[in-house]
Amino acid sequence: MRRPGPLAARTLLVLGALAMVGPFVWQFLTSLKTLPHATRVPPSIVPDGKWSNYTQVFRLLPFGQQFLNTVLMTAARTLGQLLFCSMAAYAFARLRFPGRGLLFGLFLSVLMVPPQLFIIPQYQIIARLGWLNSLQALIIPGLFSAFGTFLLRQFFLGLPAELDEAARLDGASPLRIWWSVMLPLARPGLVALGILTTLWSWNDFFWPLVVNNDPRKMTLSAGLASLQGQFMTDYPVLMAGSLLASLPVIAVFIVLQRQFVEGIAFTGSKN
Repeated sequence: MRRPGPLAARTLLVLGALAMVGPFVWQFLTSLKTLPHATRVPPSIVPDGKWSNYTQVFRLLPFGQQFLNTVLMTAARTLGQLLFCSMAAYAFARLRFPGRGLLFGLFLSVLMVPPQLFIIPQYQIIARLGWLNSLQALIIPGLFSAFGTFLLRQFFLGLPAELDEAARLDGASPLRIWWSVMLPLARPGLVALGILTTLWSWNDFFWPLVVNNDPRKMTLSAGLASLQGQFMTDYPVLMAGSLLASLPVIAVFIVLQRQFVEGIAFTGSKN
């Protein structure tokens, strides 16, 4: 079978890039329109230059406080997963103890359960602890994940076993090996998990909406949902707020995209 030429491959890549960037361009153009213009049929591409939609977002929402809540939640979840998932992954990949395979299988079984099934028991626990409408309610349930453990375990399995043996001969404890030997070598995998956790936490909608109903305790995803009215929604203002909320994670991915791709590729190279 004849392979497609460079021109065909580049054309497909350009079309794929346009399909990815197109929604963001339309979001930006809609954020600069008036409501009648945004809901016109057939749709119009030319914006009205209504930059006041962005200031309207700050009038309708405590945007700064919700942005801070989202940053704190995302940073705490990301750091927690990098710490706890890397410790669990190192134990499953390198340490020998009875029932290791069975316990790891139980960890992976969590991935087979829809996350929505955990909402009710998690909410009951948070309510009994008196943590409703608080930052810890947003942070604590996301400090660990079975996926992060699996991802980093695959990475640790790809590292030479001689590193552990050399460190043990020098008298290093398992905790010391994990901290001083494995973590520096696992940097691409940690970056990949950090980016994935950042994206998931920043875009988390259902849990913050359920556990916090105070607007000043909400995250951006839940706060922006309040801009949707029952009978009418100001779509230009909603698009302006959504674009402002998307910019930080887009910037993070652009800056760390090389490490992200390297981490995912290396993680999948070993079983």
